[in-house]
Amino acid sequence: KAVLSSHFFAAMTAVGSGNGFGTTAWWGFSPALDLQSISRAIFAFPTDLAPKECLQLSQEDVPKMNILLVGSIDARHILKTLSQTHLWPQRKISFFVLENNLEALARQLLFLSLALEPAEKMGLQEKSETFLELMGNTLLRSQTAAYLQEKADLFIRYVTDLDFQQTHLPTLDLSNLKFKERDQLEAIFRFWRNPDPQAFQIKRLWDLRLRQYLGTRYDSRRGVCDWDLTMKLHEHGAKVINFREYFQWRDTGVAFEMREATYDVPNKTLASGRLLRHKGEPVPARGYWGDIATSPYITFGIEAEDPELLKTTNGLPSKSAQEISLHNVTALLYELFYHTRYDPPAPSEGKGGGGDELGGSGACPQPDATSGE
Repeated sequence: KAVLSSHFFAAMTAVGSGNGFGTTAWWGFSPALDLQSISRAIFAFPTDLAPKECLQLSQEDVPKMNILLVGSIDARHILKTLSQTHLWPQRKISFFVLENNLEALARQLLFLSLALEPAEKMGLQEKSETFLELMGNTLLRSQTAAYLQEKADLFIRYVTDLDFQQTHLPTLDLSNLKFKERDQLEAIFRFWRNPDPQAFQIKRLWDLRLRQYLGTRYDSRRGVCDWDLTMKLHEHGAKVINFREYFQWRDTGVAFEMREATYDVPNKTLASGRLLRHKGEPVPARGYWGDIATSPYITFGIEAEDPELLKTTNGLPSKSAQEISLHNVTALLYELFYHTRYDPPAPSEGKGGGGDELGGSGACPQPDATSGE
C-alpha cells in the first residue's frame, strides 16, 4: 500500500491562530495534488510502474493502488489524481477516506457526485462555478441551492439504502460506515434539504466569528486584513490573492462571485454541530466554526500549470485567485471527463453570459477507480 497524507506536502501555513482557522475545516490549506505523481517521487520509481510492494494485481490483471487520505478535508486530491490518470499507466485506484467529522465526509460525497454529473445535465462552466460556490461561499445562488437540495434527497437514499447506492454510484463504498454514522449522515443531508433560510443564519454567524477572532480590532478589520494578507499569505507564496477579493471573503465569507447574480441563500454545507456549555450543561448547537483567516483560494487559486495565469504587470498579478481557481477547476473537470489536457477557448469565445464549453456532448464516463470510505 502507498499510504500518503496530504498534510505532509502542505505548501501553505494557515494565517492567524487556531481560533482564526477554526475547529472545523471546510477546505484544505494546500493545493490539490496528483497523488500518483507524489508516490512516484517518494519511492523514486525508476520506471513508469511502481515497485511491487506498492502495487498489486487486481482480478483483471490491472495493477491496483491503495491510497489512504487522513484529514484531507475535501475531495481535491481525489479529483486531481483521477483527472491525471491519463498521464500514467493504467491502474485501479482505491481511495480510503478518514475524517474526524461527518460533515466533511458529506461534502466530499457532494463534490465527487458533482464532478461526475453527466454533461447533458450540467455543462462544464456551470459545473465549475457550482463546485467553487459550494466549496468556498457562505452564500449561494438560488439555482445552486436548488441543486444542493436535489442532491441531498439522493444522498439520503444512498446512506439508507446501500443497494440503491451501489446501483447508481458503484465507485463509492459506504459499507464501512457504522449504522450510527449513517444515521448522522442522513440527519446532515436532511438539514441540507431544508429550504428555510433561517435554519442557518450564516451572515450573523460569520460576523460573530469575526468579532470573536478580531476582538478590539473589529472596527479596524480592513487594516488587519491587509496586514494578514501581506505579511502572512503573501509571505508564504500566495501572492496572487489580491486585497479586494481577500477582504470581501474575510468580511462576508463569499469567495467566488463568477456571475452577475444574487448570492443570498445560506450554504448549509458549511454548518457543523458542537456541544456548547450552557449553565454547566452540554447543549448541542449548529453553527459556523470554520476558517475565517486563510481563505479557500489556497486550494485551487495559487498555482497553475499555465504560466500565463501567473504573469505580473508592474509587479502585480494579472489574474486574481478567483480567476485562477475557476481555470484550474475547469481544467480538472475537463480532464476527468475527456482524459486529455484542457485547452481553454480564446477570450472572445470564452466570455459571455454563462455558455458551457461541453454543452450536451454526452454522458460523463466513470473514471476507472474505486473509492472506499
